Amino acid sequence: MSNQQSPHSRRSFLKAGLLTIPAVTTLVAEARSASSIAEPGIFNLTEKLFLRAAVDRLIPADEWPSASQLNVVEYIDLQMAGPWGRGDLSYRNGPFHPGTPSQGYQLEYTPAEVFRRSIAAITKHWSAEGTAFHRLPAAQQDAYLSSLQTKHIDLDGVPSSVFFGLLWKHTVEGFFADPIYGGNKDKLAWQMIGFPGAYTDFYDLVDQHNIKFDAVPMGIADGMQMHPHGRRNGKE
Repeated sequence: MSNQQSPHSRRSFLKAGLLTIPAVTTLVAEARSASSIAEPGIFNLTEKLFLRAAVDRLIPADEWPSASQLNVVEYIDLQMAGPWGRGDLSYRNGPFHPGTPSQGYQLEYTPAEVFRRSIAAITKHWSAEGTAFHRLPAAQQDAYLSSLQTKHIDLDGVPSSVFFGLLWKHTVEGFFADPIYGGNKDKLAWQMIGFPGAYTDFYDLVDQHNIKFDAVPMGIADGMQMHPHGRRNGKE
């Protein structure tokens, strides 16, 4: 995969759901950056370093920030620490057998366990090689992520394609979801694609026709501060 992109190619790339590639930072910078990630989640520093490197390979920085710069790691961490990640609403009693694609998720592990077991297996693999995933050159990171996606690698009981699918899904979610869920810092992903966000009141625009709606993106938390008819905190 190439790093050369036209000014607006990334926007088209992400709309189409494809993968792209960024650069790797030094270990010291990574450790300092990862240590600043929100604490309510479940991942340790080693896991966060892997996630930071991996999500930045999936959505890299160009004229817009990378996935980790928009707090995608924080988003994933919070999701895995919450009811869905813990499997609170999942059937957990088995029996568990390999299923067909139409049968969906069939593993005995919660989503959080899928992430942690998989990252531990990946860490062990690269440790045996005397390195770590986040220290690999860009091309080698790409090749390894591609192998996780397309090959049947056993990650301590987790098929690598299942892990990659969850990683990609949550990377996209964290990048584009409302910031109230921990990602999409400053709504920059919405600005990138021209999405206005969670507007719930168009009172001032009801009688205006055939005009482009061009406004600063609004999140759920912003809407909670809105008064009727589009007034914020008593102001027009």
